Amino acid sequence: MRTLHFGLRVSDLERSLAFYTAVGYTVIGTVEGTAYGKLTMLQLPGDDFVTIELVYDPAKGEAGPGVGINHLVIQVESLDATRADLAAKGIEPEPIEYPGGAAGPRTCWITDPDGYRIEVLQWPDGHADGITKADFA
Repeated sequence: MRTLHFGLRVSDLERSLAFYTAVGYTVIGTVEGTAYGKLTMLQLPGDDFVTIELVYDPAKGEAGPGVGINHLVIQVESLDATRADLAAKGIEPEPIEYPGGAAGPRTCWITDPDGYRIEVLQWPDGHADGITKADFA
């Protein structure tokens, strides 16, 4: 088993699409008229699968944190290059953090238009492309 994607309810689809495409996501497809509203599927370059489904239904009003989703994490090759690219696109990343100490991952945070928090992460050289049991040894 594996996690495929998560649905993220948004209050303004165009505003959210502008943000997520600036981050690097591309729209793979849409599904109209579902019980949840319009669904827009997003994928990062290099990924084989959709990882975010934007869920838009203007009748449901404002969206944002506090309804079950804490944050999502995007892995990048170079945090410095990604921060510069985001800033050039008008997305101001927060300062770099070292949650595992100097030898651990480097991270920073950005916030989408609805207030969802996104952690941008660069693993140290030689680290697996994800969290493993070895991270808790």
